[in-house]
Amino acid sequence: MSHPAIISAKTAISPARDTYIAAVAVIAIVAHLILRYGTHLPAPIYLGPLFLALIVGGIPILWSLGKKLWRREFGSDLLAGISIVASVAMGEYLVASIVVLMLSGGTALEQFATRKASSVLDALAKRMPQVAHRQLGTSVEDIRLDQIRITDHVIVLPHEICPVDGVVVEGHGVMDESYLTGEPFEISKARGSKVLSGAINGDMALTIEAEKLAVDSRYAKIMQVMEQSQDKRPQLRRIGDRIGAWYTPLAMGVAGLTWLLTGDSTRFLAVVVIATPCPLILAIPVAVIGAISLSARHSIIIKNPAALEQITTCRTLIFDKTGTLTYGQPQMTGVLCGLGFTKDQVLQAAASLEQFSKHPLAGAVVRAAHDSKLALLEVSQMQEKSGDGLLGVVAGRSVRITGRGKVDAKLLPLLPPLASGLECLVFIDEQYAGAFRFHDAPRQDTKPFVHHLNPSHQVNRVLLVSGDRESEVRYLAQEVGITEVYAGQTPEQKVAMLKRKPRELEPSSSGMALMMLRHS
Repeated sequence: MSHPAIISAKTAISPARDTYIAAVAVIAIVAHLILRYGTHLPAPIYLGPLFLALIVGGIPILWSLGKKLWRREFGSDLLAGISIVASVAMGEYLVASIVVLMLSGGTALEQFATRKASSVLDALAKRMPQVAHRQLGTSVEDIRLDQIRITDHVIVLPHEICPVDGVVVEGHGVMDESYLTGEPFEISKARGSKVLSGAINGDMALTIEAEKLAVDSRYAKIMQVMEQSQDKRPQLRRIGDRIGAWYTPLAMGVAGLTWLLTGDSTRFLAVVVIATPCPLILAIPVAVIGAISLSARHSIIIKNPAALEQITTCRTLIFDKTGTLTYGQPQMTGVLCGLGFTKDQVLQAAASLEQFSKHPLAGAVVRAAHDSKLALLEVSQMQEKSGDGLLGVVAGRSVRITGRGKVDAKLLPLLPPLASGLECLVFIDEQYAGAFRFHDAPRQDTKPFVHHLNPSHQVNRVLLVSGDRESEVRYLAQEVGITEVYAGQTPEQKVAMLKRKPRELEPSSSGMALMMLRHS
């Protein structure tokens, strides 16, 4: 692998042959009807378009069906192929062309659905930057990703996507790594902090030292896993194929018996054509496209359309965390007040100050105050030093918002014990006023959805798999009622888990399936 864009070009699905066959069949049928009933031309001329459709479309379709027959695959489309052959043999070229249209049209619709699902891989490739900004002394040059060498200094500009794994050597800011690790909060980055390719930089430029080549970096590895899963998707047995396994021999038996009893070959053709399940051949792709479109409107991407036909037999469901069962952004989930302070008093003072901050948690504090219908107060002398917290005067009172690591040791006994999630501490007039707790809160409908899976869909196991920290994943699991949790999973490990059989995912004796796989 040399670059994500190469993968995109290699795995993109080209326009389907069946789409062209269906288009030719439609044009041929319309042209035939116009020439036959709108003119007085002889039969060889008005039959010409049908011959073209059968040559262009019928021969490739029959060749494909012949290979399936050789492999003893008796699908619902095999009977349609027999109808084409029988119709041509008896001179019913219009009937044969219509069956060609049905077959190619159904396949074209299904391939259209598959292309839409496969576009996810292209979107991943396009998301990666095409160039990196390499620092050379006092100058900066733009280079291709494959030109980055280990120990090169690369500048990541504000809101750019990090092109390579490395370590920060200059600058202080934040990065959004939720796409890579499942961590829903923006992560502070200072000198010495590790950064991952594919992470989205915040408002400050960072200079990083490359620790890996672009092809060995985290984002490239994810692209490789996506490509492999795209190429090696299991071929699920379709509903039409399962029906065809017994329906096709039965229909042929009835048609043959009719011919034998009546001695009229047209009766054989009539039975075969009538028995051809064209509505089934078209109905399944149309239903699949409808399901994919409806799911997409609810932010659900279906990679393999055939899986929709198997979903009623699923008894184990595996969910990701960030952005799937959660909103993917920090929300205030608790306010612990100090002695002599109220929740509204602490929240109002903190939100008034946080409205001027770009810290990842500032928006959550302001939203919580808005939800509580608290008016923001006048602020002056606002200061925000990197890594030091927020300081200002709110309605004449000194307010400081900071982390536990910046608190004087003598004040530590006043603080609440550490818990899961993120935390910030509020001091008003140098007195401990309260602590805010933040989590990636579950979506409003997550808990009822999880609880209805067993009674409504006979789902026996629900697994929560996330790249986030164990404490965060356990918190969400307890909130929504999931008992089997796999935390700290990389995208590669998630794909590997999906390939394992459900019985290989055994829960621990505590009832919590926890797999913390370490990775370099």
